[in-house]
Amino acid sequence: MSEWKLLKGETYGELRGVYAVWLREVKRYIRDRARLVSAVTGPIMWLLLFGVGVGGFLSQSGVNYVNFLFPGIVSQSLLFTSIYLGISIIWDREFGFLKEMLVAPIRRISVFSGKMFGGATDAFIQGLIVLSLAFVFGIWMDPLVFLACLMVMILTAFAFVSMSIVIASKIRSLESFSLIMTFINMPLFFSSGAIFPLDRAPGWLQTMGYFNPLTYVVDALRGLILGHQLVYYNPLTFQYDLLRTLLYGNHIFPLWLDLAVLVCFAAAMMMLGAYVFGRRK
Repeated sequence: MSEWKLLKGETYGELRGVYAVWLREVKRYIRDRARLVSAVTGPIMWLLLFGVGVGGFLSQSGVNYVNFLFPGIVSQSLLFTSIYLGISIIWDREFGFLKEMLVAPIRRISVFSGKMFGGATDAFIQGLIVLSLAFVFGIWMDPLVFLACLMVMILTAFAFVSMSIVIASKIRSLESFSLIMTFINMPLFFSSGAIFPLDRAPGWLQTMGYFNPLTYVVDALRGLILGHQLVYYNPLTFQYDLLRTLLYGNHIFPLWLDLAVLVCFAAAMMMLGAYVFGRRK
């Protein structure tokens, strides 16, 4: 009985540690007004300046480019916000706060979990703000499609936040991290099909896109947002549309393949992040 109470007390202490680190990350994000403002103004500028401008050029082809671009901008917001967490880790190291967390009476996996959950929460909030702009641009979504998009966004946030922690754990300076992230972010974003149809790109770019995890995020969101409704109220139609979406998809890949790739990538990054963060000195 005493062993059970001891184990219960240790578990409670670890959970409190995870919660404390998570709460700190979320508070830092909410108090950073510049990031909150950019969460709205940045996507609007992309959609208005880039989307409308290029959309006018493509209007003769009957392509609503703003609608096509929108899922890519949601994915971009998730990617850039998730990667930003690595900067906070380096800042914490520079000011000695990370060392204090690592010597706290909790396991390093708890510190990593708090960082990961906090960064994923920040990225999800920013992605949710951008996704909500769909109604401003006249993009209507079924409530269940909206919920399905949220699930994709959660997986994406966990995956890229964990990747950011892995990279930040191996880099000592803020300048080096910024340079490496720029080198990683741009190829990930531009080869994902976020701003142009990937299936119409040159062969070498398509091959690059198929090995890009962000491609499957963009494809899943675009298939859900621009495709047919995921479900209807008719039970027979519900079965047909749900199965058709999962098996065949609405865009390049089936939705089940997009989700499978995201789940595998997120699981691999979380395990790698926990391992690397646990071994750092």
